[in-house]
Amino acid sequence: MEDLTPRPGDLEPIETASRDEIASLQLERLNWSLAHAYENSPFYRARFDAAGVNPSDLKSLADLAKFPFTTKQDLRETYPFGMFAVPREKLCRIHASSGTTGKPTVVGYTHKDIDTWATVVARSIRASGGRPGDIVHVAYGYGLFTGGLGAHYGAEKLGCTVVPISGGMTERQVTLMADFKPRIIMVTPSYMLSILDEFHRQGKDPRESSLAVGIFGAEPWTNAMRAEIEHAFDMHAVDIYGLSEVMGPGVANECVETKDGLHIWEDHFYPEIIDPATGAVLPDGEMGELVFTTLTKEGLPMIRYRTRDLTRLLPGTARSMRRIEKITGRSDDMMILRGVNVFPTQIEEQILKCSGLAPHFQIELTRSGRMDNMTVHVECTLVAADEAARAGSARELAHHIKSVVGVSTKIEVHDPGVVARSEGKAKRVVDNRPKE
Repeated sequence: MEDLTPRPGDLEPIETASRDEIASLQLERLNWSLAHAYENSPFYRARFDAAGVNPSDLKSLADLAKFPFTTKQDLRETYPFGMFAVPREKLCRIHASSGTTGKPTVVGYTHKDIDTWATVVARSIRASGGRPGDIVHVAYGYGLFTGGLGAHYGAEKLGCTVVPISGGMTERQVTLMADFKPRIIMVTPSYMLSILDEFHRQGKDPRESSLAVGIFGAEPWTNAMRAEIEHAFDMHAVDIYGLSEVMGPGVANECVETKDGLHIWEDHFYPEIIDPATGAVLPDGEMGELVFTTLTKEGLPMIRYRTRDLTRLLPGTARSMRRIEKITGRSDDMMILRGVNVFPTQIEEQILKCSGLAPHFQIELTRSGRMDNMTVHVECTLVAADEAARAGSARELAHHIKSVVGVSTKIEVHDPGVVARSEGKAKRVVDNRPKE
C-alpha cells in the first residue's frame, strides 16, 4: 500500500498544539456554547434552571459535569424545531433521522455550522491520506441522512473532485470506479463488502482498482474487517466517526499513518466518558459511554449529549487531540442473551475467522417459553457451497461464538446473496421476540 504519512506543513496548527493550548481553547469555547444555549434555546434554559446551574458556574472544564445530559429523546419530544438556538429563518440546512424507532430527530445548521462541518470533514479526509485534487467517490446516502452531504462538502472544502453517486446501483458504482478512477471512497463498511462482491461478479480484480483510501463510518466495524478490505483492495481502510445530533460525519477520524483509534477534533467537540448506569464521569482510559458537548455550533448546540456509543478516551498519538477506540457497540443495541452481554461486532469477528463464510450476516432474536434464543444467518462462500462444508462452517462458527462470546447460538448458513444487503447502515439485529 502507498505510504500516506503527511508531509511537513500538511497539518493545521491546532492538530499539533499542546494539551494546555487545546484545553484553554476548549474552556473559552465551552463558556460561549453554554451561554449561547442558555440565552437562545428555551429548552436549554428550562433544563439548566431545573438543574440549578448557570453558564457562569463553569470555571474549569471539570465543571461541565454539573450540567445535565441531553438525549435523543429530548430531540423527539421537542420535534421538530424546539431545541434550536437560532430563529428557524437563520438555518440554511435541515437534516433528520429516518424515524424508524420513533419520531425523527431533526437537526439544523447555520451557514457557519455548515462551514465548520465541512472544515472538520476536510481535516478527516486529509488525516485519512486524502489530498487536494483527489477524486472522491461518495457512496454514503444523500438526502436527510447526514453522511452523503457531510462527506461531499468536506471533500470539496479540501479541494477534491467529488463523485456524488450516493448508495445503491452497485453495478454502476463499480463501472464508474473503473472509468473515473477515484483515489478515495467514502462509504459504510457493510456496503463496501457489497461493492467487493460486485467487483468479483464483474470479473474485476479489486486490487487493480485506483482506490488507495477507504473512509468508512456510520456503523461499528472491526479491525478484522479492516484487514479483509485492505487485503482485498490493496488500500488503506480508515475509520471516521460522527452522528447527526453532534454534527454529522467528521467528529473524529483515524490518522492513516497510525490507525490506532480516532482522533477527536477537540477544538469543536468536547468529549467525556461516563458510566452508562450512573452518569458519573470516568477518567481517561476507562470504558464507558461517549458524551459530547459542541463548542462552536450555532443552530443546534448539544450540551453533554449521550451518544450511547461505548468506547474509551486515550492520549493523542499522530495528533495532539485525544483518541477514542473503535466503537465496540452501543449501550442501547447491546443484546443480553441468557445473562451475557453480546454486541453484533463480536459476532462479526467470529464470522471473519471462518474461511468458509462470507462477511454478510444478520442476527435474529426469538423466544421459546422464557428462553431468548439467537440465530445467526450467514452466507457461505462459493468454495464452501456443498452441504457438508456448510455444516462444518456452522459448527466452527458456533464453537467460536460459544468459546469467545460465551453463548450458544443456532447458525443458519445460506447461499451467497441470500442475507439482506444494505445500501446504508447494515441492519444487523432483527428482534422477533414477543413485545412485553
